Amino acid sequence: MESEALTSSRQRIILAGLIGNVMEWYDFAVYGYFAAIIGRQFFPSDNPAVSLITAFGAFAAGFLVRPLGGLLFGRIGDSIGRTRALTLSVITMAVPTVLIGLLPTHAEIGLAAPVLLVAFRMIQGLSVGGEYTSSLVFLVENSPHNRRAFSAIWGVWGAGAGILLGSGVGALLTNGLDEAQVVSWGWRLPFILGALVAGTGYFVRRNIHTERPVGETTSPVLDSFGKHRSSVMKVALLNVGYGISFYAAFVYAVTYIKEIDHLPEGVAFNLNTLSMALLLLFLPMGAWLSDRIGRKPVLIAAGTLLTFGAIPLFHLIHTTHPITILLGELGFALIIGMLAGGIVAANVELIPAPVRCTGLAFAYNLSIGVFGGTTPLMAAWLISASGNPIMPAYWIAMGGAVTLLTSIFLIRETAFIELD
Repeated sequence: MESEALTSSRQRIILAGLIGNVMEWYDFAVYGYFAAIIGRQFFPSDNPAVSLITAFGAFAAGFLVRPLGGLLFGRIGDSIGRTRALTLSVITMAVPTVLIGLLPTHAEIGLAAPVLLVAFRMIQGLSVGGEYTSSLVFLVENSPHNRRAFSAIWGVWGAGAGILLGSGVGALLTNGLDEAQVVSWGWRLPFILGALVAGTGYFVRRNIHTERPVGETTSPVLDSFGKHRSSVMKVALLNVGYGISFYAAFVYAVTYIKEIDHLPEGVAFNLNTLSMALLLLFLPMGAWLSDRIGRKPVLIAAGTLLTFGAIPLFHLIHTTHPITILLGELGFALIIGMLAGGIVAANVELIPAPVRCTGLAFAYNLSIGVFGGTTPLMAAWLISASGNPIMPAYWIAMGGAVTLLTSIFLIRETAFIELD
C-alpha cells in the first residue's frame, strides 16, 4: 500500500509539473504559427516580409523579458515554495492569452492594437520565465536519484505537448475553415480556448503539497549573480543550441514551409504536428539514456549532431516534397529529443540548492530569450538580407557548437551524484 501511495504521489507530481507547460507553450506555439496573419492585422505594411518580421519581433519581446520573470518567480520558488510559484505562473499566463484572442486589430483601434499585443506578450513572457524552470526543479527534487532525467523530462514533454496541441488546433482550423475565415476570426479561437488548459493546470497544482525548500540564503537573486554566477553562466551557455534548434524546428518551421517552400498552410501544420508527435516519443528515450550513461555523453553526441547536421537537415526541409521535409524535421526531432534528455536534469543539478529556482530561471531564460525566442525573427531577417533560404541552418549550427563546447569543457558529470 505504501508503494502504491508513493507511486500515486509521484504521478501527481509529474502531472503538476507537466500541465502548466502544456498551457505555456501552447500559447507561444499558436502565436508563432499564426504570425503571418497577426503581422498583417496588427503590423500592417505594404511589404509582407516587414509585417512578418515585426510580428516575430513581438514574439521575441515575450522572450526578452523572460529573465526578469525568471528572477521574479524564481525568488518566489526559493523563498516561499515551488508549488506557490507554479500556481501563480499559470494564472499569469492565462489572462493575457485570452485577451490576445479578443484584442481588436490595427484597423479597428489603430496604434493601440500593436502596443497592447506587445504588452500582453511581455506579461506572458514573465510567466513563462518562471513556469518552465520551476517545474523542472520541482520534478527533479521530488524524484529518485537514478531517475532524475526521466522525471524531469515530463516537464519538457508538457512543453512539447503544448506545441503539439497548438499545431493540432492550427491544422484543424486551416483544414476546416477557408483562408478568409481563418484570417477574419479563426486565428482567435486557439487563444480563447487556451483558458481551458490554464484552468486545468491551476486546479491540478493547487492540490499538490510538497515540503517548503530549505535554503541557505536570504538573497537568492544577489547570490545568483555573486558567488554562484559561474554555475549560472555555464547553464546559460549549455542551453543556447537547445533553444535555437527547438524554435527553429517546431515554431519557425511552419512559417518557413508556407512562405519559403510555398506549400499550403494545412500541409505545413500537418507536417509540424507529426514531427512534434515524434519528438514526444524521443524525449523519454533521451532521458532514459541520460540516466543510464550520464549527461555528458548524451549532450556531446547531440551537440555534435546538431552542429554538423543542421545544414543538411535544412536542405531537406527546403524542398516542395512533404516526405522529404518530414525527413528533415524527423532528424531535428531526434537530435532535440536526445539533447533535451541530457540537458533537462543537468540544468537543475548544476545549480546549487539555495538559488536553484532563481539561478536556473535566470540562466535558462537568458539563453532561451536571447537566442531561442529571437530565432524566428533572426531566421526571417537572415533570409531577407541574404536571399539564401538555407541561412537559418548556420544560425542553428552556431548554437549547436556553443552547446557542444560547453558540454566538453565547462560542465561536470552530474548524473551519478546525489542532489545537494
